[in-house]
Amino acid sequence: MKFRKIAAVLLVAAMAVTTLAGCGASSASAAEDDKTVTIWAEGSDNVRVQLEQQIENFNETNGKGYVAKLEFITSGTGAQGLSDRIIAAKKAGQTNTDYDLVEVSDASITGYLEQGGEDLFVPIDTDRLSNYDNLTVTASFRNDLLVPYRGTTVLLAYNSETVANPPATAEELYQWIKDNPGRFAYNTPGSGGAGSSFVLTSVYNFMDESALTSTDEANVEQWDQGFELLKELHPYMYQSSGKVVYPNKNQGTLDLLANKEIDMTPAWADMVLSQQKQGTMPESIKLVQIDPAFTGNTVCFGVPSIGAQNDAAYAFMDYMLSPEAQNIALESMAAIPVIDFSLLDPELTRTISDLKIESFRVSAIGDLGTQLNERWDAEIGTLE
Repeated sequence: MKFRKIAAVLLVAAMAVTTLAGCGASSASAAEDDKTVTIWAEGSDNVRVQLEQQIENFNETNGKGYVAKLEFITSGTGAQGLSDRIIAAKKAGQTNTDYDLVEVSDASITGYLEQGGEDLFVPIDTDRLSNYDNLTVTASFRNDLLVPYRGTTVLLAYNSETVANPPATAEELYQWIKDNPGRFAYNTPGSGGAGSSFVLTSVYNFMDESALTSTDEANVEQWDQGFELLKELHPYMYQSSGKVVYPNKNQGTLDLLANKEIDMTPAWADMVLSQQKQGTMPESIKLVQIDPAFTGNTVCFGVPSIGAQNDAAYAFMDYMLSPEAQNIALESMAAIPVIDFSLLDPELTRTISDLKIESFRVSAIGDLGTQLNERWDAEIGTLE
């Protein structure tokens, strides 16, 4: 009898130890989860390189054991887009996913919310961001859900050796294209934002300016004039083997420009400037904005409701508002800073001092952007 009592006591003790060990493991796992943040982004290769450098620096210097990881989707590869992935996960009822922090522009946030619901992102608690006061700009739309970290805009890139007086207006640009057949190119709008901006502004320049920030389906009925212009310009575009070619991806047109196969193209300012610094883009390539302008936006971070919403996410967002992170963005990809320029290396800000985020022409047309690209594919991309 005594043996049975002793055995029972030992069994209870063993179970208690096992339970405590389990609790300890669970707590350790939870603590580890709170220290890790997975960052999702998509775009061109220069964006990936910049984020990798910032993440490496954050992991080495944060001093609190936080670890950031990057999941990057390269645009123009045919891979499922980031917004489609997150929205599908939410609609499937997934929770506690690794969509902890998502790079999203103020131009695309409306599309995310239209498809994924108003609760797709959680409101930002700015009290958890010690560097928030460094900001000199805010997101143009849904600032309550977004933390800006860089600006970017499309400009007209041209070869100054062959173009002495670049177009100053959209009308002058369209006439230049006709006067110089084969010397202008833009990439397919679905493969990169530079070509998308050219198509978007070519269509929306015929409409009221307020349409650029509207998701009203009725605006589709006003697209015809812009598409007639794109059809009119089609025969004058860059050609290869006697056939008009619309390059794939933003880099496709920049390669043509660098190799002097064209003289002019819409391009992301940061891509041109960073490639000149790397020596892959000739110094003769200059940048100018036309009137009405191409579009630009503020690139931000949002915290999805289906992610961890943890301290590590806020720690990384706070780091991205630091002078250290902003200098990395400047040096790596000539990104336009969102904090006071006086906090940054003056040598790095010199080349982008004239590019002010507050002067960007912002678009936010939501799912209409997808419809616009699809119509381009059907009506322009199929032309001989």
